[in-house]
Amino acid sequence: MLYQEGIEMRILALMGVAGLLAACAVGPDYSRPDVPTMHAFRMDEQKPDLPALANLPWWELYQDQELQKLIRVALDENKDLERVVATVDEFAANLFIARTDFIPQLTATGNFPSARSGGVRFSGFPSPFSYYLQGNLAWEFDVWGRIRRSNEAARGDLLAREENRRAIILQLVGGVAQAYFELRQFDLQLEIAERTLGAWDESVRISEARHRQGMVHGLDVAQFQAERESAAARIADLTRQIIQKENELSLLLGRPPDQIPRGQSLTDQVMPPVIPAGLPAELLQRRPDIIQAEHQLAAATARIGAAKADRFPKVSLTGIIGLANPSFTRLLRSEGFFGALGPSLTGPILNAHSLGFQQDAAEAQARQAAAQYRQTILTAFREVEDALAGVRMTREQAAAQDRQVIALKKALRLANLRYKGGLANYLDVLIAQRNLFDVELALATTRRLHLTSVVQLYKALGGGWSPDESGHAQPVAAASGASHR
Repeated sequence: MLYQEGIEMRILALMGVAGLLAACAVGPDYSRPDVPTMHAFRMDEQKPDLPALANLPWWELYQDQELQKLIRVALDENKDLERVVATVDEFAANLFIARTDFIPQLTATGNFPSARSGGVRFSGFPSPFSYYLQGNLAWEFDVWGRIRRSNEAARGDLLAREENRRAIILQLVGGVAQAYFELRQFDLQLEIAERTLGAWDESVRISEARHRQGMVHGLDVAQFQAERESAAARIADLTRQIIQKENELSLLLGRPPDQIPRGQSLTDQVMPPVIPAGLPAELLQRRPDIIQAEHQLAAATARIGAAKADRFPKVSLTGIIGLANPSFTRLLRSEGFFGALGPSLTGPILNAHSLGFQQDAAEAQARQAAAQYRQTILTAFREVEDALAGVRMTREQAAAQDRQVIALKKALRLANLRYKGGLANYLDVLIAQRNLFDVELALATTRRLHLTSVVQLYKALGGGWSPDESGHAQPVAAASGASHR
């Protein structure tokens, strides 16, 4: 009894010492590195009384009802999003596995020999020819913080995957909106081409009638017919683009290729007249790719500590308990009981040098993650600036082209009147009609570019959260559980 109490006291003392040692973990604690900063965006149009664009939920920014339905379908059925959600579940399971290293590991083994030597006497531990059942205990004391650092890394990986899921949602919402606006652009251009084809049909009819009367040369008729066929070819090309864009949208929706329902026309789409962008510092807490990169950096930093801890001896509590007997019928008798419990110390010897290189590799990976984090921030600043410039310049470009269309329509009307009155030749009508056609198509493209620039700005600012998310990211330090000392 005194011997057993002595063992228990030694175990308790060992656990107490291990607990004191576990208060400190080797390796660097994560802290956010110095990052590039900006005080304001170059092209920012923000007014003091306007909220940031990214604070708007996507269903308030995109007011086309059919577009909203398409986005909801994509969020429910997109296959890439399903895959990413499954990846998050995988890393959540990995984190749970890492957490089990904190608790004792219990295993059971048994032996049922096919041959044994008669007369073998059991002397405390089972022989190869004994029947036995035994339980094994292994409980590593996290003296150097290896387990805690591994858990920090696993948690960082999980949080990074969660932010990747949010990034996929942001890309998906923006991708559906952008493809939808491109589809509506092709629809508008098809209407323009069909209307222009009708105008060329009328020009061909008039020129043929005037040619029969000997009033114009056959060259007029041939030129008008050539322009008519050019408009017909453009209709065929636009029809092809419409079908392919519908197929692209169907893929985003997670469905086989099919027709896509339409809502508001391109010219009826409602977007903010003034784009409030927000502040550059908000990107650090809003954009999921930046938050993801920081979680990856936190995980890489924790792996340095785990690799360093592998170079120190592991202190564990190990034990074995069981029953053994050369005879199966006497296996459960008390004389076959055996057991042992005590501390163990294991450490690297021949592989200590390679473990040092593993730590070097972990440190190099952390430097890569830090560089990627800074690069992600710089990329975010550039994307916001590009989108802001796109929004402003395409709005001004569309206004100029709209005025140009009005002027060209007037010129075409006058050219037609002069041609019908015999005061002008076919070249005046041909040039006016061709110019109007080209500018109307260009105006449709510019209007779509303006809408997609708003979409790109919304994405660049980190907008586009799903309805069950607030869009406010938790700081990495608190989320990862890393200490900051």
